[in-house]
Amino acid sequence: MSKKKNTIRKIHESKFKASIVATGGGANFIADLLSISGASNTILESYVPYSRKSIDIFLKASPEKYCSLPTALNIASKAYRKSSILKEETKNKHLIGLSIVASLATSYKKIGEHKFFIVIQTNSYTKCISCVLEKNKRSREEEEELISEYALYLIAYACNVKYETPEHNEVVDIVTIKAEDAWIKLYNEKIKTFFIGNKDPKIIFSGSFNPLHEGHIKIKELAEKRLGKDLSYEICINNEDKPPLSFYELKNTINQFQENESLVITNKGKFSEKAKIFPNCIFVVGVDTLLRIFDLNYYSSEKDMEKNFQNFVDYDANFLVFGRKINDKFITLKELDIPDILQSRCTGIDEENFREDISSTIIRMEET
Repeated sequence: MSKKKNTIRKIHESKFKASIVATGGGANFIADLLSISGASNTILESYVPYSRKSIDIFLKASPEKYCSLPTALNIASKAYRKSSILKEETKNKHLIGLSIVASLATSYKKIGEHKFFIVIQTNSYTKCISCVLEKNKRSREEEEELISEYALYLIAYACNVKYETPEHNEVVDIVTIKAEDAWIKLYNEKIKTFFIGNKDPKIIFSGSFNPLHEGHIKIKELAEKRLGKDLSYEICINNEDKPPLSFYELKNTINQFQENESLVITNKGKFSEKAKIFPNCIFVVGVDTLLRIFDLNYYSSEKDMEKNFQNFVDYDANFLVFGRKINDKFITLKELDIPDILQSRCTGIDEENFREDISSTIIRMEET
């Protein structure tokens, strides 16, 4: 038996189970795993979303760039969550989410780079592989084989099975981010939150902060001046309209902040859930966020929405609302038709006092 087949056999004999998602390339790796008996011991689910719309449906969001490390990270995190749903009696420490995102040789002349990103998400770490391939050096089949070798290395690593990375001339970036104990407890919902700095925040500014920019800092300064209290930034690993954060993304987000800043990390995406965790708190939001709070699409029914709104009353949650540019128009709280139950709980900041059109999305697009 070849080394590759023997490695796959050992993986199938391990306690680890995986959900695997491959797009743009990597389907051969799934076939390799399935070709050795015992694959049902390892594979909980395999999925090959090839069209952009299929990826959008899987992630419940449209990536800014489909063949990129951020997309691979998002897919791996989502795959890990699928594993946690499908796991049956398997322990969380034996669950794997694996993503392969690639742009490879095809039947027509490709303008962009040939590249691939492979990410494995587990209960305790995120491990990423990124590589740009030399164009016209290999056939499609040879590029697929290289991806399969790296994917096998990653999943073997997770299963405590030794397998070497392939040798070739291109530069390969391999990064491992190990989770802190509090992160693991948060991801496994053993805790709802953990703090860096202030452990009793009364002003919370929730956001992805990807990246943190001058607009965020100005909002913090104005909110603290207006309310006379210190503000804590909140990073949520489970946002309502975004894929879950990987440990890689969480660490990068936390590392942006100065040591004297207070952060709170949570796993509750809805503000009605945040209100229960942080009673008597003022949440700093943009009008775009406030619009999502009373958007019926985020609830199962009107009754469910009303039930969630009641939390704002029961736990005395209030909102300091900043204007945002939406569809080329700057919108403030005054322009919104707010449900009665929220009206008295919202205080707006006028455009004369704050306007900052910069956004994290624009910054990310300019950097690529």
